[in-house]
Amino acid sequence: MVLAGGLSYERDVSLRSGRRVLDALKAVGVHAEMHDADVSLLPALQADPPDAVVIALHGATGEDGSLRGVLDLCGIPYVGCDARASRLAWDKPSAKSMLREAGIPTPDWVALPHDRFSELGAVAVLDRIVDRLGLPLMVKPAQGGSGLGAAVVREDTDLPPAMVGCFAYDSTALVEKFVPGKDVAVSIIDLGNGPEALPIVEIVARDGLYDYAARYTAGLTTWHAPARLDAEVAAQVSETALAAHKALGLRDLSRVDLIVAEDGSPQVLGINVSPGMTETSLLPLAAQAAGLDLGNILATLVTRAVARA
Repeated sequence: MVLAGGLSYERDVSLRSGRRVLDALKAVGVHAEMHDADVSLLPALQADPPDAVVIALHGATGEDGSLRGVLDLCGIPYVGCDARASRLAWDKPSAKSMLREAGIPTPDWVALPHDRFSELGAVAVLDRIVDRLGLPLMVKPAQGGSGLGAAVVREDTDLPPAMVGCFAYDSTALVEKFVPGKDVAVSIIDLGNGPEALPIVEIVARDGLYDYAARYTAGLTTWHAPARLDAEVAAQVSETALAAHKALGLRDLSRVDLIVAEDGSPQVLGINVSPGMTETSLLPLAAQAAGLDLGNILATLVTRAVARA
């Protein structure tokens, strides 16, 4: 069963990912059906339990660990990390803390709940953030994906509206030091011989920010797979992504988003446990660059999920 849809802000993207996963599995001879994550899901799982589930849900539904916990309760295996690791990766401040403890570089940050923002006084809080982290800054929801609610702040006056826009998507804002450099993504897969990094994908957004529009609107972003990096830098980026995948206890597949600073050093921005599978998503682009078939990758991961059960 391919799970797609859900009720998050990323529902439309999830449905596109789900259809791509469904077609890829069918193309390699796997009998698969797609199902929404709604009130009909549990009765369907009980009436006709699938051999395994591929989670193509984005946003909280597919990434905060709750659905994986329900599948565990039902005794149904699924592709991807377990509920605990999913919860950890979903919350960006928690994930960044784990990365920092493991010695994996990630930009300095502060996480600010909306309630504290109001109680302590918005102006005073924002002044302290700028004093501590400097400018420019990146503001994004502490929990969320697809670039929704994200904004680059280059002037003091841009910070208040960026915070308001962020709080429209989450009750906690992650304010991060903006690191100039190349946006890259490393997709990690484990087909049975341990996690391995696929070719690095370089992301060049026309307007400089890889937000929701840049991800899913034709012509706003150019991708280079493999990325235009020196061999030594590319190796360091891949090693850093693999270290992040392992530090958070992930399995099967993930996508690690990084920035390669101007001095060539990589820093991890975030980890996605349910990578997009649309026609412009990064894992399928990386698989294609590696000469791998997406359907065969997914079928192998399904087989591994069944074997774990």
